[in-house]
Amino acid sequence: MIKNIAIFASGKGTNFSAIVAAVSRKLLQARIALLVCDNPQAPVIKKANRAGVRIIRAVRKDFATKKDFEAEIIRGLKEEDVDLIVLAGFMRILSPDFVRRYKNRIINIHPSLLPAFKGAHAIKEAFHYGVKLTGVTIHFVDEKIDHGPIILQTPVAISSKDTLESLEDKIHTLEHSLYPHAIQLLLKGKLKLSGRKVKTP
Repeated sequence: MIKNIAIFASGKGTNFSAIVAAVSRKLLQARIALLVCDNPQAPVIKKANRAGVRIIRAVRKDFATKKDFEAEIIRGLKEEDVDLIVLAGFMRILSPDFVRRYKNRIINIHPSLLPAFKGAHAIKEAFHYGVKLTGVTIHFVDEKIDHGPIILQTPVAISSKDTLESLEDKIHTLEHSLYPHAIQLLLKGKLKLSGRKVKTP
């Protein structure tokens, strides 16, 4: 059975496009049922329109409370019978209530080897700190920021010839192949969460 995924994004949508491409090439057996976007000017909206994906434009300032904001999103998730929520550059923190409602059904991608370099500027911080190795982490989302059981981690070497821009390119290229692969493994039951550990069944 094809599973339904919802992608949450706030910006350019490069990971969104990578997931769409993976579905199109049958590398990922899933239906992209929904894009949830909190930024009405985000380029990802045009990409979703071109892909024929339903869009929920949920702008926080349009709602009296965060609970109301998330209730609008939850309505869409229920209507599309979403199996997995995929955070792809979603720049809004989900409430603990929301995370608990979808426990073990929300994943995120982060451009570092967590727990190193949490936060919104991970690539820049790793580059300026001078580490020789960074990478990409895909993890389940819990109530803490950039936290939760790790699904996949892949390292990226930082060479003396790298610039910040070249490192960003290497990280993003890896993200675009790793994220669809991780989603496929999860939806096909190839990875299971056992306590705080992700294991092969």
